[in-house]
Amino acid sequence: MDSDPLLSSFYGVGFRLCPTPNAQLQLVLSEDRDIDLVELEKLCDAVGWSRRPLRRVRKALQHSLLRVGLWRHDPRVPRLVGFARCTGDGVLEATVWDVAVHPLYQGAGLGRQLMAYVLDRLRTMEVERVSLFADPDVVGFYASQGWELEPRQRRCAFWYSP
Repeated sequence: MDSDPLLSSFYGVGFRLCPTPNAQLQLVLSEDRDIDLVELEKLCDAVGWSRRPLRRVRKALQHSLLRVGLWRHDPRVPRLVGFARCTGDGVLEATVWDVAVHPLYQGAGLGRQLMAYVLDRLRTMEVERVSLFADPDVVGFYASQGWELEPRQRRCAFWYSP
């Protein structure tokens, strides 16, 4: 976790800076900054997901164990460029949902950093097993990070605490 007082005021004490090749670009992972529903909807649109009623999305966020935003830092208005959330009991098991990185920011390792942050946070909760469901065309992304795929290797992957 990083310790910049200005960034802490935007993103909370547990934020993490993401290394990027562009020194002018500050990208920040945070579970403390509130997720704006309109920004989240724009992100989901950008990655091609179907729209869901905002009242249901709000309720899903309220009932999530963990919500992580990836923010393009701007001191006036930070922009949400990535997102993931988890549900679960916070002790034994959790499930990762809704992992998204805006297409303009894909290919730079940000999805890996987002998932590493999510798993680090779940480790601090001492969660033992994490599952996720992903579209078949992105399952390989998780396999390359050490997730164990379900036998048919189509949609589901698992991570176990060491």
